[in-house]
Amino acid sequence: MSSTHRTAEDRPSGGERPPGGGRPPSPLRQLAAASVGNAVEWYDWHAYSFLAVYFAEQVFPPGTGNSLVPLLSSFAVFAVGFFMRPVGGLLMGAVADRHGRRAALTVTILLMGAGSLLVALTPTYATAGVLAPVILVLARLVQGLSVGGEFAASTTFLVESAGPGRRGLFASFQYVSTTFGQLLASGTAALLAALLSEAQMGQWGWRVAFLGGALLSLLGLWIRRGARETLDGVRAGEETSVAERRAARPGLFEALRHYPRQSLLICGITAGGTLAYYTWTTYLPTYAQVNAGFDKGDSLTVGTLSLAFFALLQPLGGMLSDRIGRKPLLLGFSLGFALLAVPLLHLVTDAFVSLLLVQCAGLVLLTGYTSIAAAVNAELFPARIRAAGIGFPYSLTVALFGGTAPYVGTWFRQSGHAGLFPWYVAALCLVSFCVYLTLPETARQKLDE
Repeated sequence: MSSTHRTAEDRPSGGERPPGGGRPPSPLRQLAAASVGNAVEWYDWHAYSFLAVYFAEQVFPPGTGNSLVPLLSSFAVFAVGFFMRPVGGLLMGAVADRHGRRAALTVTILLMGAGSLLVALTPTYATAGVLAPVILVLARLVQGLSVGGEFAASTTFLVESAGPGRRGLFASFQYVSTTFGQLLASGTAALLAALLSEAQMGQWGWRVAFLGGALLSLLGLWIRRGARETLDGVRAGEETSVAERRAARPGLFEALRHYPRQSLLICGITAGGTLAYYTWTTYLPTYAQVNAGFDKGDSLTVGTLSLAFFALLQPLGGMLSDRIGRKPLLLGFSLGFALLAVPLLHLVTDAFVSLLLVQCAGLVLLTGYTSIAAAVNAELFPARIRAAGIGFPYSLTVALFGGTAPYVGTWFRQSGHAGLFPWYVAALCLVSFCVYLTLPETARQKLDE
């Protein structure tokens, strides 16, 4: 069998087989290259949601008689950034499938750093007028393009780096690093809120977090230089002619044309999971603030503690799925949220312990999805179109349901129907439960089978 047709499962347990029969790369090195860069990406992305309550009134015009208008505007921009994610998933996925996973990972982290720097330099509405929100929107569009491509490239890279029986474990590091980046963003916001007054946070403190994210992107770029390519055709490129390599490159929409069922499955797999994820990890602190009068600083502290707990759960979920399969975890997550999302969100009060328990309980259930989402998605497509095949439908679904979660929740609150939002979460998780019932079990299949 030629090197260009070997699957990830045919390789040694360390992941890829280097050209010329050399020693395979260290699994830890591969995990670090994907995870550290991914963590930096998601720090930059999530810092926005944690700090929106501080910069909303600085960047957006105040609403007449309604203090929620600037916050709603900031969450609308949060959602706009998500709608660049499908474009990023498609374009960066194509880069990963044509030029290799490393090339795509390099581009995505550079874009994220640039977007974060632009947020840090955004002027206030008082000094620049409408130009201020325009600059913020542009920054979020750049970051959305980056993060859409990041998931596609890092997912394929992690799963292809895994050996037999370890894809679930390796895939779990997608959300370990994502959660660490979110944890770093939450912790940075909480630290700044503790050290600075609310007035200082609103005036300039929030800019410090985004400037730090731009600098961290350079660190992630440096670490990713040590990664080894996992796409066989690119890694063995010196053995083929330029014409042969061009002929082997997949078309931009090839995955959608030739694998429509798998593309639709990605949407169904992701819908309930992404809404639950962004509700519990991103929007819940704000939900507690606007619905239960929870203290801003305390909500950031609760979020930080809960995310640390969540990160520890991910490898356990990944290893469990390698033993018992993917479907039991997916079914447990979706059914659990369908039944418990409403009572859990109704338990949120202004008490510190109530929010901590509600958030941790939801994150235990959510692990059934997050720890294996990367593996489940990657196992649906062959290597040749894997990154683009995952990237576009996944990012489109996240944009529709995950990115809009803070806006929808705040809109329900403003319109006087805050109690409907938990039912929205439960209903979408029930839809995903029905999709999970139809899935084949892929845990023990070869990667390209």
